[in-house]
Amino acid sequence: MLKKIGRHPVLLKAVGVTLAAWLRFVRRTNSMVIDPPGIYERLGPDLPVIVAMWHGQHFMMPFAKPADLPAYVMISRSADGEINAIAAERLGLGLIRASGSQKAHQIAKRGGLRGFIEAMRVLREGSSMALTADVPKGPARVSGPGIVQLARHSGRPIVPVAVATSRSIELNSWDKASINLPFGRAAVAIGDLIHVAADASDEEMEQARLTVEAGLNAVTRRAYELVGRSDG
Repeated sequence: MLKKIGRHPVLLKAVGVTLAAWLRFVRRTNSMVIDPPGIYERLGPDLPVIVAMWHGQHFMMPFAKPADLPAYVMISRSADGEINAIAAERLGLGLIRASGSQKAHQIAKRGGLRGFIEAMRVLREGSSMALTADVPKGPARVSGPGIVQLARHSGRPIVPVAVATSRSIELNSWDKASINLPFGRAAVAIGDLIHVAADASDEEMEQARLTVEAGLNAVTRRAYELVGRSDG
């Protein structure tokens, strides 16, 4: 999306700061509902959690976090990732710079193993961990195995979360990224907890992966319904 900007750190920081300011403006000018009502109170005993989201639907996710909930987000080391990381940090999230891959030889390059270890530490220390379930560069909205591996090894549940606004621009990117716009309505939809047993078999891990996928698709549909749109 932002290849033309290049990798100059000053430019990347300027775009990241601008993105954070834009997202704050979008939040201030959109009335927001949380679905289901009272969900944060019910989640309290299960904290910390692993927050699952889809790529392309992530820009407004910092506003789904209660102000008093410590949380980190995993963001790739790419130029786009640098911009997103600067914005996320300014919006109150801790950072882990890593991403997964569909190809085994790219995991080390993208910092996947280090990111997994850091995510385990964050959860162990009591902060929640947010990450996209689908892996760059696609296919979009197909959950990779990393998030269920993190749940199995950490013992923490996965929570599917989606945020939608009534007005947005849809980009022609691999993840069909949605750029949220001001002066409308916003909705946060939160799904049921997904637990993965420490001794889960390969078959159970695959079922958990599919459950994450279905859960994210369901909350995404629900978030768009709440703002009077259809997903896509």
